[in-house]
Amino acid sequence: MRNKLRKKGLVLGITGSYCCGKTTVAGMFARLGASCINVDAIYRRLIKPRGLLYERIVSAFGRDVLGNNKQIDRKKLAKIVFGENEALKRLCRITHPAIIKRMNAELSRLKRVKRCAVIIIDAPLLIEAGLLDLVDKSIAVKAGERNQIARCKRQRGASGAEVIKRIRSQAPQAEKIKLADYVINNNGTLKQTREQVKDIWRKVRG
Repeated sequence: MRNKLRKKGLVLGITGSYCCGKTTVAGMFARLGASCINVDAIYRRLIKPRGLLYERIVSAFGRDVLGNNKQIDRKKLAKIVFGENEALKRLCRITHPAIIKRMNAELSRLKRVKRCAVIIIDAPLLIEAGLLDLVDKSIAVKAGERNQIARCKRQRGASGAEVIKRIRSQAPQAEKIKLADYVINNNGTLKQTREQVKDIWRKVRG
């Protein structure tokens, strides 16, 4: 099985709750030689003024989601969708098909270009969007709620209440851990997290 995976490119999906450090972990794998697909970066490109999803989101949620530069203000949009369950479902129905299509295209490209590479998919909603079948192994990054709130306040200026809303909108962290092949505890230092990443890297590279 290992040879088969290495020939086509081993795909690792990284998931976890909001602000638990998924992208930091993905970056550590990248420094070890993995190719990374950042799903949030795909989303940001799609919602730009000339992006595929811009008009659909503005039509669905109104021009109040726009900033002074006429770009979609993600904080404004977040206040709408994370405050109302149906609004979040509507946004997911709009965004998920396009994001998954772009992600699959990038995955296919990387497999052609780097057939033996490890490919990381950094996707917070790996479980919620039904993407587990796309990956060979999944990694859940976990962090305590207090650490999640502190990181979001420091990095994004979010309030504790905003962070809690986002955490509650996703699948429970315990469920993501249960479904994962590997778990990274990101409550400690960067050095401790890096050692866990290296350990998984050694295992998947065989």
